Parts: sequence; C-alpha cells; structure tokens
Amino acid sequence: MKNTVLIILGVLLMAACGQSYEETKQLTKKQRMEAARKDSAALKVAVMPTLDCLPLYVAQHYNLYDTLRGGVRLKYYKAQMDCDTAMERGRVEGAVTDLVRAMRMAKRGTKMRYVAATNAYWQLVSNRNSRVKLVKQLDDKMIAMTRYSVTDMLADAAIDSAKLDKDRVFKVQVNDVFVRMQMLQNNIMDVLCLTEPQATWARAMKNPVVLDTRDLGWQMGVIAFREKEMQRQARAKQLELFVKAYNQACDSINKHGVAYYRDLIKERCKLKVELADSLPKDLKFVHAQGPRQEDVDRAEKWLEKGRVR
Repeated sequence: MKNTVLIILGVLLMAACGQSYEETKQLTKKQRMEAARKDSAALKVAVMPTLDCLPLYVAQHYNLYDTLRGGVRLKYYKAQMDCDTAMERGRVEGAVTDLVRAMRMAKRGTKMRYVAATNAYWQLVSNRNSRVKLVKQLDDKMIAMTRYSVTDMLADAAIDSAKLDKDRVFKVQVNDVFVRMQMLQNNIMDVLCLTEPQATWARAMKNPVVLDTRDLGWQMGVIAFREKEMQRQARAKQLELFVKAYNQACDSINKHGVAYYRDLIKERCKLKVELADSLPKDLKFVHAQGPRQEDVDRAEKWLEKGRVR
C-alpha cells in the first residue's frame, strides 16, 4: 500500500512538472511573439559606432523616442555593408549611411528617401610606418575601404589626383571599422579610409592625414529610409516624430559640445574617454534636411563611371 501511494505521488509530481514545462514553453513562445510584434511596429534604424550617429544615440539616451508610435529601435552594426543588407532585406526601415551606398541601393531596387544630410567626413589616414604623407606616395600601397561607398570614391579621388596607375594602388575591402583600426595598430595596412571618431583615434597615434573629403568640398553623409515603407501612414507619422527627436538631439549637442557626451561616445563607439576630448571642437550637427544636389550628382557620376551593378 505504501509503495502504491509513493507511485501515485510520483506520477502526480511528474505530471505537474510536465505541465509546468509546457506552460513555460508556451509563455516563452508568447514572449517571443510579443517581442517580434513590438519590433515590427517600431521604426528601426541601422547605426554604426561613428560620430554621425551621435544625434540618434543622444535622442535614445534622453528617451526622446518614447513618444513615437511604436517607438524607434536602433540596430547596431560594425560595418556599413551590414547596414545595407539590413535595409535591402527589410530588417530596418532606415540607416545612417553615405550617398554612394544609398544611391547604389536605389539602383538595385530599394528606393530611398533622404531625410537628413549628416556632418560626416572621411579622411585618408596613412600608417606612420608606411611613410606616406602625400597622395603621390600611394603607389604600390594598400588602402582599406569598403567597395561602392564614399571610402571607395575617396580612394579613387586620391589616385586620380596624383595620376597614379590604378593597378598599382591596391584597394582592399575591410568593412568592419574596428578591424580597420586593428590593422592600423598592427601595421598590416598602409592607408585607411576613416570617419570620426576612428579618424581622431588614428591621428592621436601620430598617423598623418593624406586626404580629407572636406578639402574636396564633399558632404556625403546621409540618413536614408526605404521609400516604400515611408508611404505608409503609420510610418510617415513615425518618421515625422523621428525627425523632431533628431533635431532636438542636434540642438543639445551643439549647446553642450561633443565632449559633453564623452561617456555615451565611449559606450557606443568603443572610444577611450580621453580621446573624446580630442574630437574636433567645431563639430556642429544641423537639423534634418536633404543632401545638396551637387553631392547627389557627384555620387551619381562616380557610380555611372564605374558602371556599378
């Protein structure tokens, strides 16, 4: 009799455990479905550990996105190519990018709406051990860049300005910005295309700047959204509120200065705090407005010249 009671209790206990497991599994499934629903409803923007994304990080830091219907979710990537892939596959609605990449995506079938021109600039920084200080010294050197981007375009501009043989300057695709910095530190690459804050990091290590997009008069940074998504009423409202939050964040940065957000830059850009104080003091962030036509034309001309697919 005693054994029978123990068996019955054991069966009941196993049944209870089985029910608890099923309930837990069902709850987890519901949680996943709810998370997916919220993610789908949110306006998702691809960002990178670069300073042109700072207004988006500041807006998130101050919860300026909380008032948006569905909210805004920043999707963090280390390579611009990964941002593009997310855009083209519909994983995100927008991205902080450059005109060359945005226009290439448009040519490939993803129509874009340019919401804001950013203050991003790119520098061609040479490894100090390569002894390259002038563009004419790029002969037989390797340049780290990303294909079909402003960095690719900048490398071409340097080669053309010095009238070098393109077959003797080796453009090497290195998409991850942190991998580029590791290559610089380990003396693997001769020259690298960098934007901020990685450019400041490189200059702090006494690596010279060979060419700067600002010297060329380029303003190629842009925040772009998928046009098809923005035609939806709900997305259009989200975009309107996103722009409002973006402008407020720009005002805050301009008021306090970039160094005021050194801890945020350290967290999002993986930059040492002391380097944040070395960032250019004259950096200003303008309210959201479309890119200049001359920059659009410049990107278009370069893409057409290369017959980019």
